[in-house]
Amino acid sequence: MADDERKRLEDEKKRKQAETDRKRAEVRARLEEASKAKKAKKGFMTPDRKKKLRLLLRKKAAEELKKEQERKAAERRRIIEERCGKPKDTDNASEEALKRILRDYHNRITALEDQKFDLEYVVKKKDYEISDLNSQVNDLRGKFMKPTLKKVSKYENKFAKLQKKAAEFNFRNQLKQVKKKEFTLEEEDKEPKKSEKAEWQTKK
Repeated sequence: MADDERKRLEDEKKRKQAETDRKRAEVRARLEEASKAKKAKKGFMTPDRKKKLRLLLRKKAAEELKKEQERKAAERRRIIEERCGKPKDTDNASEEALKRILRDYHNRITALEDQKFDLEYVVKKKDYEISDLNSQVNDLRGKFMKPTLKKVSKYENKFAKLQKKAAEFNFRNQLKQVKKKEFTLEEEDKEPKKSEKAEWQTKK
């Protein structure tokens, strides 16, 4: 019985080992396949293929840009023809035809001026209504429009005072010191001093 039990345990151990080896082999094979696929995918975009792809993309972008420009030009021509009309043949037209063309242009200009005046009036009216509604909303919220204030440096006045004082100091230093007697009159020099007596006082 003991031998049978030992044999059964050994068989079970071998079976588990074989199962583990099989799973490891499967994982190893899966990893190898993934690495091979990755290498193959990485080598798909060769430098030549990248260059060709860039050229194709540039060509496609140039074609799309050209189509877009043509579409915009056609739209512009259509709008001009719709607003201004087709160009008239004035070279081979008679006098009556020219008068009729000028009359048509005059009527068109008058109509456009009327439309312009109406549109400007509508725009001004809408702006006034928008401003009025904004003021009402601000009043309801209890908020008031703050006026835009000019930014003034608080050190500006101090700098101005310092510059003024420096200018005055430099001006005073540049002045020459002048003696007072240089600007006195000769008569003042000839006046007798208080301590000296006049000639008529000395005569007896």
